[in-house]
Amino acid sequence: MSEDAENIKRLVSFKKKLEEKVEGLESELKELQAMLETVNTLLLEKGFKHPEIKKGVTEKTPQPEEEIGAQPIAVPAKACAEYENAVPLTTFNNELLATLYVSENLLRVVPAADKTFNSSTSPFTQFLIEKVFLKMQERDNELTQAGKLIPDEIFCYNILQDGDSIREIVIKNFDADRLRELKSSIRWTLEKMHEKMSGQS
Repeated sequence: MSEDAENIKRLVSFKKKLEEKVEGLESELKELQAMLETVNTLLLEKGFKHPEIKKGVTEKTPQPEEEIGAQPIAVPAKACAEYENAVPLTTFNNELLATLYVSENLLRVVPAADKTFNSSTSPFTQFLIEKVFLKMQERDNELTQAGKLIPDEIFCYNILQDGDSIREIVIKNFDADRLRELKSSIRWTLEKMHEKMSGQS
């Protein structure tokens, strides 16, 4: 019995040390998250991709770091810090491609830590940018010209990169229907890019 009591005492002591360690890590995590949110805010304020409103002008395909429109859209820190949910984007084999962080009017697409997506890999520009993002912008341009939408409500996006590697995609101004379309289109695009970059058929 005395040996059991000693073992219990050791376990209780070990448990206390674990709890203290967890509390310390949680505190450190909160500090790191706060710093990350600050960095994200500064990056986002450098400019979303936003179209100029011009009649009779067709949008050109943007380069990953190209600025569309003269004025970048500033995003408040609160918008970057609070998200309603996180949605994993996976392949048919349940391999994580990226995570969507969704708030009321802001969508962040963050590639999985073990994935590298190159912006020059098809079908990123050919499909996702040209067929999805720019088409949404064109539809909003038409609504704005018709007086049914204000310029600040036009669909816009920003591609954050390290060289050619996509680090994050940030999207603003979308409704529930567009969110469903974006989830599907982004997942399909990333899966096709992953297949090509992995040398799969």
